[in-house]
Amino acid sequence: MGLSNIDIGVALFYAVALFAIAQWVSREKAGHEKNTSDYFLAGKALPWWAIGASLIAANISAEQIIGMSGSGFVMGMAIASYEWMAAITLIIVGKYFLPIFLKQGIYTMPQYLHYRFDSRVRTVMAFFWLGIYVFVNLTAILWLGALAIETVTGLDRMTSLIGLGIFAGAYSLKGGLKAVALTDIIQVVLLVIGGLIIAYIALDMIAEGQGILVGFNELTTRIPGHFDMILDKSNPSYMDLPGISVLVGGMWMMNLSYWGFNQYIIQRALAAKSTEEAQKGIVFAAFLKLLMPILVVLPGIAAVVLIPDLETPDKAYPSMMALLPVGIKGIVFAALLAAIVSSLASMTNSISTIFTMDIYSNMLNKSQDEQQLVKVGRTVSVTAMIIAMIVAQPLLGKFDQAFQYIQEFTGFFTPGVVVIFMIGMFWPRATANGALVAAIGSAVFSFAFKMLWPELPFMDRVGLVFLLCLGLAIVVSLMGKAPEHQADYSTKDVSFSTTTSFNMASLAVVLILAALYTAWW
Repeated sequence: MGLSNIDIGVALFYAVALFAIAQWVSREKAGHEKNTSDYFLAGKALPWWAIGASLIAANISAEQIIGMSGSGFVMGMAIASYEWMAAITLIIVGKYFLPIFLKQGIYTMPQYLHYRFDSRVRTVMAFFWLGIYVFVNLTAILWLGALAIETVTGLDRMTSLIGLGIFAGAYSLKGGLKAVALTDIIQVVLLVIGGLIIAYIALDMIAEGQGILVGFNELTTRIPGHFDMILDKSNPSYMDLPGISVLVGGMWMMNLSYWGFNQYIIQRALAAKSTEEAQKGIVFAAFLKLLMPILVVLPGIAAVVLIPDLETPDKAYPSMMALLPVGIKGIVFAALLAAIVSSLASMTNSISTIFTMDIYSNMLNKSQDEQQLVKVGRTVSVTAMIIAMIVAQPLLGKFDQAFQYIQEFTGFFTPGVVVIFMIGMFWPRATANGALVAAIGSAVFSFAFKMLWPELPFMDRVGLVFLLCLGLAIVVSLMGKAPEHQADYSTKDVSFSTTTSFNMASLAVVLILAALYTAWW
């Protein structure tokens, strides 16, 4: 559909400004060279607003904007459960998980597993996350981002993909997490503004100029099925979002794994000035999550009315951008670019952190030369991006709804991840062997159910596999010798108390969600 010169100018201004700001915040005092704490954890000095904004910027990427809008086109507002249930999950993570991780002073999630269990668990999970991040998440962000750019500008998809990778690497490579996190507030502001603009214009077009409230009422009247939050078995999308399971079943496992134990996400909170500062950032992110369905799902639903004959659902959001006026389209396109490059930079930084701290430093080279480790981290970032560019099309080119592909694939391993961390944090008797059988059992049970019980919705499968892995981990742990160092990593010395402001904000999130689900049950 093309961009005007004004639109292109707006997008170029954003790119140049972002690069310049990233380089500015990456600078160091004279005579100081970046160490691992600077590069991987931003010197453990991130303020709450940077943590909250960076959590959302890392999360809301091409796979969310493009993929979730595509799912909104197909199944409607029900897909928003991923966003709204995540808001409550963030509150849980802030209150019960973060204090444990921050007390240990860790860089990575596998590092915590080493302290709590042993090096075998650390190594297995480090390689697992590297594989997922490079071959699922990073490739998805690149591929869907390139799809969006191709749809909006007409630029060749592979050219778009390569350009995204180079730009994301260039702006984040020097400063590491600090460059990413401190520029993410710009990304989030753009994301919110762009999403609100496209939602406003879409609803006003549906209302034929009579305003967004009329447009929203018209949308709910014309396609009421797209506003069912809880799907019944007659709905074609029931296999993806199986009824009440989104509230009490497998979605909890998906969200706890993603927001609580995922290096790509939790790394921002590990870089906080303090536990209280991290919790402020977490609750800020929870409120932003409540807003996300308006920004990413509603445009996909509006496309059902405005552009009903789309080639593929994942073209819903970029096709909606074609309806925007000159200048505004450039702002929304810049917002889309912001989401993509922020997530790319965040993902490569997390990949480099895990490889450097859990594999290179722990297994391959015991040297603790800080500058050498930073160099390794930068090299790994570039290498991961190149690999993802090469494999993106072969892995994702055949999927119409990439968001559901990602959820389905990660769902094979999510139950085991949640079991490992939950027993590790809250059951001192858990052993390393118990953790390992949970990790292996998650893949085995998931594959078996997928083959033998294909009609079982994947979210129900996630919940069932979680229970099986939990039982298996408990049995194996009880059969073995109690860990000798369990007292060092118990929660008895961890304070789970939170401030009044955190508690009040958490209550507000719960009440808002209760109202939303009551209105659209």
